[in-house]
Amino acid sequence: MTFNCRQCGTCCMHLGDYIVIERQTGQFTFECECVSTGTAFTAEVDEDKHRIFSDFSFPQAHEAACPFLRPDGNLVRCTIHRDSPAQCKFYRCVAMRIFDPDGKILGYITGALALHSEDLQLRSVWEDIERGRPKSDEDAEIWIGSLLQKKGYRVE
Repeated sequence: MTFNCRQCGTCCMHLGDYIVIERQTGQFTFECECVSTGTAFTAEVDEDKHRIFSDFSFPQAHEAACPFLRPDGNLVRCTIHRDSPAQCKFYRCVAMRIFDPDGKILGYITGALALHSEDLQLRSVWEDIERGRPKSDEDAEIWIGSLLQKKGYRVE
């Protein structure tokens, strides 16, 4: 199953310490550093995102967020998608976290709707879920969350 980004922005809300703008070289071009790898890169704001990038209220209100993250209607989008560093391109989000009734995390489901858990009981429940899962990822995510809650799990 392919990964489908929901453009919710959650993955990038704490990347402000990892993606740093060293200097602005043009109206929409920047010399940057990916601090976690020490890699320098040039970022140019995607042409179709110039309008949303020009609004600085979001980064001012969310100082820990990646400096290139911006809201666009109901979406929160990367404005340098073409030039984003490798760590961003290869990242796959956590679509859902699964907890026991006491709040202990038992596993998580990625954006590709794959379970990551060592909990044998949860893995058994997951096998049953996989057999009846709807074809559409959007429908499946709601359906999976509902079934896990019926089985006594808490999902976020």
